[in-house]
Amino acid sequence: MRLLADTHVLLWAIDAPDRLSEPARRALIDDNNVISFSVVSLWEIAIKISLGRLELATDWLAMIEDGRNALGAHWLQLETAHCERVASLSWHHRDPFDRMLAAQAACEGSTLISRDRVLAAYPAPVLW
Repeated sequence: MRLLADTHVLLWAIDAPDRLSEPARRALIDDNNVISFSVVSLWEIAIKISLGRLELATDWLAMIEDGRNALGAHWLQLETAHCERVASLSWHHRDPFDRMLAAQAACEGSTLISRDRVLAAYPAPVLW
């Protein structure tokens, strides 16, 4: 299964796996799954840090890279097709980062791992 982690899942998988649901935790450690983290999540994290809404160590990017490597995940880059897909999404969700993650998951044929139930209204399946 192809998986795309929501931003909170990326952070929890690396630093607080006990906050993940059991199905999410199992999916992330299953060697048969292909795990992706979106560069959009890095952008979201950087904005939250700059606004003082998220506190991470000064080497937060290195921490995320180490965690990504440990999970065998890869970075999903932002593509023009993802941007085009956002334009066709209904406005179930107002968060631009979550809307882009939903578009990326739909375009890439991935299941989105997220505790955000609103995301289930979009075309990609959601696992939690």
